[in-house]
Amino acid sequence: MAPICHRSRGVTDQPGPSAGTNSIGHSAQQTHISPLSWRIRCCPSARWSKAGITPINGVGAGETAEHRRERAMGILDGKAVVITGAGRGLGEAYAMHAAQSGAAVVVNDVDADLAEQVAEHIRGYGGRAVASTHTVADPTEAEKIVGMCLTEFGRLDGLVNNAGLNYETLPWEDDPESVRRTVEVNLLGVIYTGMAAMRVMREQGGGSIVNISSGAFFGQRKLSTYAATKGAVASLSTSWALDLEGEGIRVNAVCPVAHTRMVWRSERSLRAIPADRTPGKVAPLVLFLLSDAAEGITGQIVRCNGRQLHLVGHPFFKQPILESDTWDTSSVKRAFDGVLQAHLEPFGLEKRMPPRLRELVEQPGQTAV
Repeated sequence: MAPICHRSRGVTDQPGPSAGTNSIGHSAQQTHISPLSWRIRCCPSARWSKAGITPINGVGAGETAEHRRERAMGILDGKAVVITGAGRGLGEAYAMHAAQSGAAVVVNDVDADLAEQVAEHIRGYGGRAVASTHTVADPTEAEKIVGMCLTEFGRLDGLVNNAGLNYETLPWEDDPESVRRTVEVNLLGVIYTGMAAMRVMREQGGGSIVNISSGAFFGQRKLSTYAATKGAVASLSTSWALDLEGEGIRVNAVCPVAHTRMVWRSERSLRAIPADRTPGKVAPLVLFLLSDAAEGITGQIVRCNGRQLHLVGHPFFKQPILESDTWDTSSVKRAFDGVLQAHLEPFGLEKRMPPRLRELVEQPGQTAV
């Protein structure tokens, strides 16, 4: 069986290391605790710093003075939000930044110790937080996550669907059980929690849903199942945005890139993601999308790697569009041997050229007919 990592610990465009799972299948418990992990678990100020926040004076790791001013303004004052997969990594950063921005937070993670630690640290610095250990992979449990927010805080204004699984394997070596668990958490978990949240938001007159996708949905080697789920999350987000605009609910997807423990044992990730790209540098984007400042912004896919912030283009029908009363295999072949071969699309996150397009590019004297 291909080992699975809990993607909520840090979502990136690159694969993370492999780790074991519990019976639920989407929380990795480490048997070895690094000195950094020990310090974060035992020292609240270290945990805030790791998430890119300094609760006292000064500037947190991975943030600027402007970030602190934004939080001081209370961009989420009076709001209650649910953040899944918030035990560490990016989810933890989202939870801590949201709390310091004035929100009451449901810190959801199937790892009970991690969820409670984050909630405790938030409360210790004067914030409002409660821990939830429900799994998003079960629709009844997902409803309980949302129900906890209503019970504890009386309302639900925002949801960040961050929980997820990741593992790396060649597609022909993939394991059906790993595929099933990944789809249940990464896709069905987003659907279940989102459905429960939007029902409440409709009654309240609005809200914001932020679904965590990944640049991997363009296609990445050894990440086919993960990429498929994240592509589905992107499509789901734009579909929900169409259905929910009239209900006052905004839906956007974020493709974050950050240096977390998920990249420590992946050489490819370590090369691609510098250590200074901390989760705290991505969190302000999520806070903005949760806030009223993002009014009128919905149906968008946004990528942030700490330094770069940009929109991800939606798929489109590419020119030229060939027309015929009927298409048979011979006419389709002529189309691809002729005009379409020069318009073949590079594929995957690495933008690999199809072999036929490579041949065309490598023979400058040859032209399409």
